[in-house]
Amino acid sequence: MNCLLKVSNLKAIYLVREGTIKATDDVSFEIFENTAAAIVGESASGKSTIIEAMTRTLPPNGRILSGTVEYKGKNLLQVKEEELRTIRWKEIALVPQAAQQSLNPTMKIIDHFKDTIEAHKINWSYEELVKKASEKIKMVRLNPEAVLFSYPMQLSGGMKQRVLIALALLLDPKILILDEPTSALDVLTQAHIVQLLKELKRKLNITLIFVTHDIAVAAELADNIFVIYGGCLVECSPTVEIFKNPKHPYTKGLINSIMAINADMSKIKAIPGDPPSLLNPPSGCRFHPRCEHVMDICKEVRPPLVQLSDGVKVACHLYKEGGYRR
Repeated sequence: MNCLLKVSNLKAIYLVREGTIKATDDVSFEIFENTAAAIVGESASGKSTIIEAMTRTLPPNGRILSGTVEYKGKNLLQVKEEELRTIRWKEIALVPQAAQQSLNPTMKIIDHFKDTIEAHKINWSYEELVKKASEKIKMVRLNPEAVLFSYPMQLSGGMKQRVLIALALLLDPKILILDEPTSALDVLTQAHIVQLLKELKRKLNITLIFVTHDIAVAAELADNIFVIYGGCLVECSPTVEIFKNPKHPYTKGLINSIMAINADMSKIKAIPGDPPSLLNPPSGCRFHPRCEHVMDICKEVRPPLVQLSDGVKVACHLYKEGGYRR
């Protein structure tokens, strides 16, 4: 399988009045062509920071300290802004979080499409723009006649989310990155968005990377799952394997906390404790204050990400390269 995007030792911080937020700490993973990958973790675990660092869209107080993001032989963190502009949207497109705030309320939807092509110096006629935009709007199961000439306030949250996906697909990118595409939506609309993304992946042979705090959504859509805790990658695994045999105690906690209609409620339990402060994260393994398997070494030494015999990678002192330590 062809590796399309490779992230290595990515480290990013935010500078705030209270100090330095260590939001992404030495994260490495690979994205393969024509697959869907989910970045999963609790709120404020650093998931969105990974995406923003990869695409160089961090807010002004964000800093990338180290790492590489390799795409077609280039490190996206080092290419000049003008060259990066030619890659964005044409090769790698991003659907940002919070559809409600991502569209300009004073502009019609067609004007958002117009701004996109102008920003990338594409000379389509207005008729051609409307034709292309209509194709993408139909692709996300919306009526172009009703949507393209409407203002964002005239659309529901789910419609806005689909408009953003259509906008991201306008220039036929190879990689589509979505930050929390189902958050702030009702359950039925979430299901429609997940089904839509499945169809788009199949029809367009596109590579998907999406961020979610809901591991159940990841199970529906992803081929591979990257589990993030406290800014660190703690497990990466094929989706089937991660649900059949989760390795890291945090991953097990996420899966055990899933609510389902037919679930045995006696077996559902929350992960004890609270997520760590990334201003002053715990020493060693960042999950150790909440882990039922904690050992002395966990409090002092950060576990390396090791590969097990089944191909799963996990950062936990319970494991060594190749398998279980005990």
